[in-house]
Amino acid sequence: MSAYLDHAATTPLRPSAREAWLEQSAHVGNPSSLHTSGRAARAVVEESREEIADALGARPSEVVFTSGGTEADNLAIKGTYAARLASVGASRLVVSGIEHHAVLDPVEHLVKRHGASVTWLEPDRCGHISVEGLRATLAAEPLDAAMVSVMWANNEVGTVQPVAELAAVAHEAGVPFHTDAVQAVGQLPVSFAGCGADLMTVTAHKVGGPVGVGALLARRDATLVPLVHGGGQERQVRSGTLDAAGIRAFAVALTEAVAERDDEARRLTGLRDRLITGALGLDLGISVSGCWTEGDATERLPGNAHLLVRGCEGDSLLYLLDAAGVECSTGSACQAGVPQPSHVLLAMGYPEAEARGALRLSLGHTSMEADVEAFLAALPAVVERARRASGAA
Repeated sequence: MSAYLDHAATTPLRPSAREAWLEQSAHVGNPSSLHTSGRAARAVVEESREEIADALGARPSEVVFTSGGTEADNLAIKGTYAARLASVGASRLVVSGIEHHAVLDPVEHLVKRHGASVTWLEPDRCGHISVEGLRATLAAEPLDAAMVSVMWANNEVGTVQPVAELAAVAHEAGVPFHTDAVQAVGQLPVSFAGCGADLMTVTAHKVGGPVGVGALLARRDATLVPLVHGGGQERQVRSGTLDAAGIRAFAVALTEAVAERDDEARRLTGLRDRLITGALGLDLGISVSGCWTEGDATERLPGNAHLLVRGCEGDSLLYLLDAAGVECSTGSACQAGVPQPSHVLLAMGYPEAEARGALRLSLGHTSMEADVEAFLAALPAVVERARRASGAA
């Protein structure tokens, strides 16, 4: 049986969420229909909306259901840009250089197709975005900024950002602030009201819910131009028949993940530290990407270990580990079939040659010590073979 160490990509469905999905999927009813079955489905959706809002420190009216994190990010970026351009003529996006492609690609689309400009907030060597750097950026041309977007926790190196401080700086300049909290929810304390963001992206399948359902949390005064037109089901900014079964499973998984969060964070931090110290102790020329302090679960995600293996290609390591029964990720983007070094590592100042040897190992609610030990046992032979392959290439 494989050791699954790619929870940052997706995490197994929780039994409670599976049961909730199966139970609700047995019932017919469009939540927008007015007959008995429709009203019953609507009740499930609204009860779930309340549970999700409660788990995330939000009001139910602020939860806008989407098909997942990518759609939520697109709605936040494109929808806010269009609204701000129309209302105040703001056309500049202020975005961190280490965002997920669900944010980066919509930004690039707006630049290429809609005349937007972008100011990239570059991270330090740990992956942190500077609060004072954002303040200086917004002070330079405050009236031109359409929005700021900085993710809560990085999906590759696990760096946690000072979201509340960044949001406060954006608001000082009168600029809406968005954060992608997909990786943070379930591992860190996340409060929509507490962080001060205007918009926040979340998704079900990173907390043990089903793939295909997520949400954009949007303050009632957040102005968004819809991307999808139709029935206007979600506050007139997101149309489409709501997936009552998926939403129910999302609420169940999220509620469980948040209830277990503190204990789970401690457990995952211990496993993460065992993985990192074990890998470093093998004397294989391995280093940790970003900043890591043993026992810390505030500056780096509890379940994130990101390693650089000198003299190796990340893809070679990934395939060799997979053959050895260990599933993980390089964390790098692959465009047009050509492996590329991680834009996150490059933005953090790592040389391209070093960034190519990246491995992302991410832990979650099903991770056990045996998974970590399987990785450490397989690693020496894998690194040796990967180095031989790299030398031959």
